[in-house]
Amino acid sequence: MPYVLGIDIGSTNTTAAVARRRGATWARPEPIAWDGGSTAVPSVLHLATDGTLLVGEPADGDGSRIARGFVRRVGDDVPLLLGGEACPPQMLTAVLAAWVVEQVLDREGGPAEAVVLSHPAGWGPHRRELLHRALWQLGLGNVTLLPRTVTVAESHAARGFPGSTAAVYALGGNTFEAALVRRTPRGTYETFGFPQGLDWIGGADFDEALADHVRTVLARELAAAGPRQTHATLRSLPPECERAKRELSVGTETDVLLTLPTGPVRVPVSRVRFEDMIRPAVQATVELLTRTVHSAGLSPAQLDGVLLSGGSSRVPLVAELLAAAFPVPVEVEPDPQLTAATGAALAACQVVSPRPRRPEPDPDPAPSGDTGRGAAPVVPARRGLHQDRATRTAPPPRPPVRITPLELPRASRLALMRRGREG
Repeated sequence: MPYVLGIDIGSTNTTAAVARRRGATWARPEPIAWDGGSTAVPSVLHLATDGTLLVGEPADGDGSRIARGFVRRVGDDVPLLLGGEACPPQMLTAVLAAWVVEQVLDREGGPAEAVVLSHPAGWGPHRRELLHRALWQLGLGNVTLLPRTVTVAESHAARGFPGSTAAVYALGGNTFEAALVRRTPRGTYETFGFPQGLDWIGGADFDEALADHVRTVLARELAAAGPRQTHATLRSLPPECERAKRELSVGTETDVLLTLPTGPVRVPVSRVRFEDMIRPAVQATVELLTRTVHSAGLSPAQLDGVLLSGGSSRVPLVAELLAAAFPVPVEVEPDPQLTAATGAALAACQVVSPRPRRPEPDPDPAPSGDTGRGAAPVVPARRGLHQDRATRTAPPPRPPVRITPLELPRASRLALMRRGREG
């Protein structure tokens, strides 16, 4: 069955969604469930002993053979070292994207009609060109790149958000992005103003704040256990704190569960206590979003809404502080970790079946009071139309005929393998 693919490679996790053709229309995108049923795979590559690049966390902890956080490094002239070899971050990003494409191809029985890959909103032409070149070298020359904040807006619009101008609050695992989007004459969205971000705030920092609290509470027991037992116990702390954070997003109390040499222990945590730990960080993101709005010459009241994305945006304190600062609706989807990938798939639908351009308004239209609310949900237009105003008149960057070879690992090390083949 014909399908299109949307991919979001975040700083910590990668998600993807597929939309299948139903006659003349496209069905609602469905998230890809990876091995184990999870809809997110770690944005991690590791070099196996046979020289192949594998996706996901390795069984051993040899940090010299593990690459993570490479999306943030795209555009950096300093490559990452993986197993002693220099790897450009854009090539590692392209390898992970190619792995996703291969996995979906095997499941669907054929290639996608279009692929849209989201990227940080602050990227300019240089970074997009670097990633396009890397994708091209791996045989993915038909991938459309769109700002993550645009794909977030497209996903919300398809769920019924009617607004024309919105602020996007994208809280990733290790980063935060703030940007403004507006509806174009084609009914799609584009970024405007100056996107801003914080590289020191993300959902992982919320987990670490909770982990620090647990270590403080159990300081005496951990000291009595000895270094070796303590190390083994603390290895299970980050995923346990992430689980507790998710539970506190829907409940008011939970326990962080650990196993010490003396037996299992429970550290009770209330939502109020957890929110006190993370309040300064969340407040910093809200203040940055407010400055982003003001820098575009707007006030919060002039927006039609605030659109949320990222797993940790489910934390109730996020919506609470945003509602206090922005007198407009704050929109969050049931699983905001999938919002960007779903929006990318919706954009891919429009790459294949572009929406006709809406008629231009009359030069002197009669006042109607229409603010854009009540407009039909939209999907993105053909590739290039979502790019920033400065670049969207040109087709997506493609490598020139003559390309200076990148310093890549040996070809065998770029082999794409299923995670299930490891070991």
